Amino acid sequence: MTTPRDGSDRPEDQPADGDQSRAWEPPGWSLPPAEPARPQQPPTPPAQTPPPEPDWDAGPPPPQQQPAAWDQPQADPWDQQQPPVQEEPRRGGLFGGLFGGGRNRPPRKPTALEEVYRPREGGTWMDTQAWGAAHGWTPSDGTGPEDAAIVALTRTAPVRPGKDEVPSNVLRGREAGLDLVAYDIVSPVGRTWLATHAVTAAPVLGGAPAFRLTPARFWRHGTGGQVQIPSGDPEFDQRWVLLAPEDGPQVRRLVEDPVVRQALLGSDDGDELWSAEGFVAAVRPDGNRPLLIQHHARILAAVTAALASAY
Repeated sequence: MTTPRDGSDRPEDQPADGDQSRAWEPPGWSLPPAEPARPQQPPTPPAQTPPPEPDWDAGPPPPQQQPAAWDQPQADPWDQQQPPVQEEPRRGGLFGGLFGGGRNRPPRKPTALEEVYRPREGGTWMDTQAWGAAHGWTPSDGTGPEDAAIVALTRTAPVRPGKDEVPSNVLRGREAGLDLVAYDIVSPVGRTWLATHAVTAAPVLGGAPAFRLTPARFWRHGTGGQVQIPSGDPEFDQRWVLLAPEDGPQVRRLVEDPVVRQALLGSDDGDELWSAEGFVAAVRPDGNRPLLIQHHARILAAVTAALASAY
């Protein structure tokens, strides 16, 4: 077969699909259409099958499966209302405020010495009267004939009681080897009486030299004509002051006696001692109570023993 010279009649120029409208192109030359063919009408959705009627004779339907926890929507914690913050109680003191020590610590039980010096709270004179009755002490109201001596003793007390203040709630008994009388100095307040001071006194046979033994931190009233007698112990003289109308071996023995110094230095410097009307007495601004009576008894026992050894 002879091939024509012009390219119009060549069989290799004819398209393979027989389409005469387009000339010959190399394979892969034409690009695919830009948009795919779209249907003229939207597809018809499939018909929904109605749910089957429940079979009431077959029992309850099985429970539906709950979605997992991670499939459920989670609420934003910042959108939730937060509970109020409970503020911790403030701790008193320097170390309590800085380090918080003692907030959960149980309260410490006071020692026997602290019980003696702690002011009476909630107690009454009836508690002391009950203690005295249990220990064989004799009560009195401070107005009997045997109380005339303590009325005079009260007038000489270094606490300078007022004219309306009188002894009351009196107890007489024995403690620390001494015959003692313990009572309150009471002051009228409205229709009642308030105990302002507690006194414990020990009678001294043959009398005792006049003296006044008082803590150095106390203000001293009515000291005119009295001289201060040093003890020779710097620690004792810094805390206690002995006053007497005149110096002598008997009163000097009070501050030279080691038992007296030990008893006074071991206290809280809250008592005053003096002698008058044949008594050696101790006074403290508080109502009387059993522990205070016993505390006074120990000091008075040391003082009376020192005075007796000076004769």
